[in-house]
Amino acid sequence: MCDTIVFVDKQKILFAKNSDREVNEPQILLWQPRKTYAEGEIIKCTHISIPQVRETYTILISKPTWMWGAEMGTNEFGVTIGNEAVFTNQPYRKIGLTGMDILRLALERSATAKQACDTIIQLIETYGQGGNCGYKKTIYYHNSYIIADPTEAYVLETADKHYEIEKVHGFRSISNGLTIPSFKEKYSDRMKTFFTNCEHRRNILEKATKNPSITDMINLLRLHKDGKTYPEYNWLHGGMDAPCMHAGGLVLNYQTTASWVAELSPHQCSHWVTATSTPCISLFKPVNISQPPNRKFCNQDNEVYSEFWWKHEQFQRLAMKNPPETFPLFIDELKQTESEWLNTPPDPETAFSTHEQLLQKWIEKLSQTHIHDTRPLWTRYFWKRITT
Repeated sequence: MCDTIVFVDKQKILFAKNSDREVNEPQILLWQPRKTYAEGEIIKCTHISIPQVRETYTILISKPTWMWGAEMGTNEFGVTIGNEAVFTNQPYRKIGLTGMDILRLALERSATAKQACDTIIQLIETYGQGGNCGYKKTIYYHNSYIIADPTEAYVLETADKHYEIEKVHGFRSISNGLTIPSFKEKYSDRMKTFFTNCEHRRNILEKATKNPSITDMINLLRLHKDGKTYPEYNWLHGGMDAPCMHAGGLVLNYQTTASWVAELSPHQCSHWVTATSTPCISLFKPVNISQPPNRKFCNQDNEVYSEFWWKHEQFQRLAMKNPPETFPLFIDELKQTESEWLNTPPDPETAFSTHEQLLQKWIEKLSQTHIHDTRPLWTRYFWKRITT
């Protein structure tokens, strides 16, 4: 369950995504430089292997640790992509490329947004999209994408090997349902789409602002139900009715596990990531595809370092027990730090190191405070039985 947003005007393109997945599913940054390959090489994706191309571009992606593909990311040309699970009336293949595999392959192989659209179409037509996309759970779905570069953006929606493309003008969002009217009418699984609550979240996003800044995009990803500072928990699905998603229901439980915003222009591309869950209490940190943070914060090759993500988990699981009590212990410092960074971006290494130090400080503060858990009984039950 995710939300992806794009805004296109004459000077710039703004992109934002919340990746919403299972609560104990770490998501990490991965940087991969431009590479060349011998003819006939094979690349192992999440479930299947396919022929490798002769050259792949430099990428910076945010990915769950267990899969090859990515939830969102960018490449050296500023091509930036986010995907969404969508539920259609077409069959789900038990094996194939996942939507996340397709996203990463498109970034590795495309120099423009239009070329990325063509790459995605070629991949689904050749190999099909499929395979389990869940971490501990089993879930199959098709995918939609927002694909942007410094000059234009597209929505690409799929249903098995069927697809539709729409060029974006102004503000556009996608969640977990098909949105291109004719394609939606023909291929949507209305029942499954209803339970994702995607229409409600899209309405929130598209009513929020019509001429956003990078700060506005960050704030959109932090929205809770009715614009409240703290999440509310429905007995069925917890906090799935707003872009900043919090798990804690009896049936459906997904949480925002990573967030990304970008400002793209022909002159400069800037990217900001949380590399953590719960963007409402995380810091958006600048990242640079030509200067990634060190391996402690940004993986390279086949490394899987998720300690920073889990450090934030320790913090957020304390803070969310009683936000009116806990937020005053850290929120002013968080806001001030991020505001300073947005005005004068530090280098990525400094930003990540500072965030890590602040997390340790805030964890110590919260650990020394007797926190009375005020969440609903069903939410407390969910988090009590979650083990890391």
